[in-house]
Amino acid sequence: MPILKSLKKHKIVLDTHIWIWAVIGSSKLLKSFQTHFEQASKIQDILISPMSIWEIGMLVEKNRIQVDMDVEDWIEQALDIPGIQLCPITPRISIHSTRLSGEVHGDPVDRLLIATAYEENAVLVTCDKKILKYAKGKFITAYNPCKNG
Repeated sequence: MPILKSLKKHKIVLDTHIWIWAVIGSSKLLKSFQTHFEQASKIQDILISPMSIWEIGMLVEKNRIQVDMDVEDWIEQALDIPGIQLCPITPRISIHSTRLSGEVHGDPVDRLLIATAYEENAVLVTCDKKILKYAKGKFITAYNPCKNG
Protein backbone atom coordinates (compact mmCIF):
# COMPACT_ATOMS: atom_id res chain seq x y z
CA MET A 1 0.00 0.00 0.00
CA PRO A 2 1.33 3.45 -0.74
CA ILE A 3 1.87 6.69 1.03
CA LEU A 4 -0.66 8.95 -0.65
CA LYS A 5 0.29 12.33 -2.05
CA SER A 6 -3.26 13.64 -1.57
CA LEU A 7 -6.53 12.59 -0.02
CA LYS A 8 -9.70 12.33 -2.03
CA LYS A 9 -12.80 10.53 -0.78
CA HIS A 10 -10.96 8.19 1.53
CA LYS A 11 -12.12 7.02 4.91
CA ILE A 12 -9.38 8.13 7.30
CA VAL A 13 -8.07 7.19 10.74
CA LEU A 14 -6.36 10.07 12.51
CA ASP A 15 -3.24 9.52 14.55
CA THR A 16 -3.55 11.22 17.93
CA HIS A 17 -1.34 14.20 17.12
CA ILE A 18 -3.18 14.82 13.84
CA TRP A 19 -6.54 14.82 15.63
CA ILE A 20 -5.27 17.37 18.15
CA TRP A 21 -3.75 19.58 15.45
CA ALA A 22 -6.84 19.37 13.22
CA VAL A 23 -9.12 20.36 16.11
CA ILE A 24 -7.00 23.35 17.11
CA GLY A 25 -6.26 24.37 13.51
CA SER A 26 -2.50 23.97 13.86
CA SER A 27 -0.24 25.59 11.30
CA LYS A 28 1.80 22.35 11.33
CA LEU A 29 -0.77 20.83 8.95
CA LEU A 30 -0.98 21.43 5.22
CA LYS A 31 -3.81 23.71 4.21
CA SER A 32 -4.97 21.01 1.76
CA PHE A 33 -5.40 18.60 4.68
CA GLN A 34 -7.38 21.13 6.72
CA THR A 35 -9.68 21.53 3.70
CA HIS A 36 -10.02 17.76 3.37
CA PHE A 37 -10.71 17.47 7.10
CA GLU A 38 -13.55 19.96 6.77
CA GLN A 39 -14.97 18.17 3.71
CA ALA A 40 -14.62 14.70 5.22
CA SER A 41 -16.46 15.90 8.30
CA LYS A 42 -19.53 16.39 6.10
CA ILE A 43 -19.61 12.73 5.05
CA GLN A 44 -18.54 11.16 8.36
CA ASP A 45 -15.39 9.43 7.21
CA ILE A 46 -13.05 10.43 10.05
CA LEU A 47 -12.30 7.65 12.51
CA ILE A 48 -10.80 8.10 15.98
CA SER A 49 -9.49 5.23 18.07
CA PRO A 50 -10.39 5.12 21.78
CA MET A 51 -6.63 4.78 22.31
CA SER A 52 -6.20 8.35 21.08
CA ILE A 53 -8.53 9.49 23.85
CA TRP A 54 -6.45 7.57 26.37
CA GLU A 55 -3.23 8.96 24.89
CA ILE A 56 -4.47 12.57 25.06
CA GLY A 57 -5.51 12.04 28.68
CA MET A 58 -2.06 10.69 29.51
CA LEU A 59 -0.28 13.52 27.69
CA VAL A 60 -2.29 16.11 29.60
CA GLU A 61 -1.70 14.36 32.94
CA LYS A 62 2.04 14.25 32.27
CA ASN A 63 2.00 17.94 31.22
CA ARG A 64 3.33 17.06 27.76
CA ILE A 65 0.43 18.92 26.16
CA GLN A 66 -2.03 21.47 27.45
CA VAL A 67 -5.63 22.01 26.48
CA ASP A 68 -7.64 25.12 27.32
CA MET A 69 -10.22 23.27 29.44
CA ASP A 70 -10.63 20.05 31.39
CA VAL A 71 -9.36 17.24 29.16
CA GLU A 72 -12.65 15.34 29.43
CA ASP A 73 -14.55 18.39 28.16
CA TRP A 74 -11.99 18.87 25.37
CA ILE A 75 -12.43 15.25 24.27
CA GLU A 76 -16.22 15.54 24.31
CA GLN A 77 -16.08 18.67 22.15
CA ALA A 78 -13.54 17.12 19.77
CA LEU A 79 -15.74 14.03 19.37
CA ASP A 80 -18.76 16.26 18.67
CA ILE A 81 -17.18 17.69 15.51
CA PRO A 82 -19.36 16.59 12.59
CA GLY A 83 -17.92 13.60 10.77
CA ILE A 84 -15.86 12.31 13.68
CA GLN A 85 -16.68 8.73 14.59
CA LEU A 86 -15.28 6.78 17.48
CA CYS A 87 -14.10 3.47 16.05
CA PRO A 88 -14.28 0.65 18.59
CA ILE A 89 -11.30 -1.55 19.27
CA THR A 90 -12.76 -4.85 18.20
CA PRO A 91 -11.28 -8.23 19.14
CA ARG A 92 -10.15 -8.53 15.51
CA ILE A 93 -8.32 -5.18 15.65
CA SER A 94 -6.76 -6.11 18.99
CA ILE A 95 -5.44 -9.43 17.72
CA HIS A 96 -4.40 -8.00 14.38
CA SER A 97 -2.28 -5.39 16.19
CA THR A 98 -0.23 -8.26 17.65
CA ARG A 99 0.25 -9.91 14.25
CA LEU A 100 1.42 -7.03 12.09
CA SER A 101 3.77 -8.24 9.40
CA GLY A 102 7.21 -6.85 8.71
CA GLU A 103 9.20 -4.38 10.76
CA VAL A 104 6.57 -2.49 12.67
CA HIS A 105 6.26 0.19 15.31
CA GLY A 106 6.73 -1.04 18.89
CA ASP A 107 4.32 1.48 20.44
CA PRO A 108 1.09 -0.38 21.36
CA VAL A 109 -1.11 2.65 20.55
CA ASP A 110 0.45 2.99 17.11
CA ARG A 111 0.08 -0.74 16.50
CA LEU A 112 -3.64 -0.45 17.31
CA LEU A 113 -3.97 2.54 14.97
CA ILE A 114 -2.27 0.59 12.17
CA ALA A 115 -4.55 -2.41 12.75
CA THR A 116 -7.61 -0.13 12.86
CA ALA A 117 -6.69 1.46 9.52
CA TYR A 118 -6.20 -1.99 8.01
CA GLU A 119 -9.44 -3.45 9.35
CA GLU A 120 -11.46 -0.36 8.38
CA ASN A 121 -9.82 -0.16 4.93
CA ALA A 122 -8.93 3.42 5.78
CA VAL A 123 -5.96 5.70 5.26
CA LEU A 124 -3.91 6.33 8.41
CA VAL A 125 -3.16 10.05 8.62
CA THR A 126 0.06 10.63 10.54
CA CYS A 127 3.37 12.47 10.67
CA ASP A 128 4.98 9.59 12.60
CA LYS A 129 8.07 8.62 10.62
CA LYS A 130 8.00 5.00 11.83
CA ILE A 131 4.40 4.55 10.72
CA LEU A 132 5.09 6.26 7.38
CA LYS A 133 8.07 3.97 6.83
CA TYR A 134 5.87 0.95 7.65
CA ALA A 135 3.25 2.17 5.17
CA LYS A 136 5.79 1.93 2.35
CA GLY A 137 5.26 -1.83 2.65
CA LYS A 138 2.10 -3.60 1.60
CA PHE A 139 0.05 -3.52 4.77
CA ILE A 140 -1.59 -0.08 5.09
CA THR A 141 -2.03 3.17 3.21
CA ALA A 142 -0.90 6.35 4.94
CA TYR A 143 -0.94 10.06 4.33
CA ASN A 144 1.43 12.65 5.77
CA PRO A 145 -0.39 15.99 6.20
CA CYS A 146 2.51 17.83 7.84
CA LYS A 147 4.21 20.84 6.32
CA ASN A 148 7.62 19.47 7.22
CA GLY A 149 6.84 15.99 5.97
